Amino acid sequence: MDVVTASYLAELELGELMKFEAIGIYPLFSTGNGSLRYLTLKEALNKDLLIVTEVDQAGSVPELKVVNKGERPVLLLDGEELIGAKQNRILNTTVLLGKRSETIIPVSCTERGRWSWTSGVFADSDAVASPGIRAVKAASVAGSLDSSRTFRSDQSMVWEGVDELAKEAKVYSPTAAMRDVFEARRDKLEDCLKAFEYIPGQCGLLAFSNEEVVGCDVIPYKSAYRQLHEKLVKSYALDVLLRKNKSDHGTSREAAETFLKKACSCGEKRYKSVGLGWDCRFEGEEIVGSALLYRKKVIHATFFKVDKSGRTGYMASSRRRMGFRVR
Repeated sequence: MDVVTASYLAELELGELMKFEAIGIYPLFSTGNGSLRYLTLKEALNKDLLIVTEVDQAGSVPELKVVNKGERPVLLLDGEELIGAKQNRILNTTVLLGKRSETIIPVSCTERGRWSWTSGVFADSDAVASPGIRAVKAASVAGSLDSSRTFRSDQSMVWEGVDELAKEAKVYSPTAAMRDVFEARRDKLEDCLKAFEYIPGQCGLLAFSNEEVVGCDVIPYKSAYRQLHEKLVKSYALDVLLRKNKSDHGTSREAAETFLKKACSCGEKRYKSVGLGWDCRFEGEEIVGSALLYRKKVIHATFFKVDKSGRTGYMASSRRRMGFRVR
């Protein structure tokens, strides 16, 4: 792993453990506040500074067009969902859009049963895909980068992940939309948000399902993390709520520290981002991750604990166990 990312991860501090049912979350803190000021997806859309559309009238499933009209960069987070246009999509990787820019971004479909216009532009769904989907997507994107220098995911695996999410949640969606699962569990997720409120100064979280680490997300610019906190809590909470093992054995601080140390020891491959900066891909012992670096600073880093097939969470128990290791 590069020195910049490893040094940042090594300096992270764990807050006090917060628990709700089988979910455990350690807030993450750092002494710095990031050196770059930017807007999040939600902020930019609310200020009418961002326009997200299909690439053209015909549309292209793995791509969207984004126009940043503002004077600040805009952060689009890995796994963030955009809804509307011809079908809902999630970001394949974290992208930092330059000011006054037009960018074609890599995405995956999270609504297999629709390919028809519902709006001319996309809106924020207020959701980030579950760690199970994000981990599988991250591994397949890393493989695409290694083989063809593209940020393409294995779309069939993303669809399978959405199907499994709906199955475990016992939710029927007429268009097989991930958003419908989040909507069906809205009340429970609202309870989770009350249990895991944002703490001033927080820059990330590390989530557990009982004694097992699920993963972590870190965003050094604390204003941006605050905007994304609830999305990330719901993402991890939904994953844990759908796991089969609901017993409560406690959560180990040592396990959290060990996970972060393992993240620091991952192997790395680096690629030019479709936006600003560099997209770094990491793989270690039962761990996958990625980070966006710009001007030698971490913009966003995320890591997931995976089984030997490259899957995590509820997806690890799927009857279909195709491995998607980073190549």
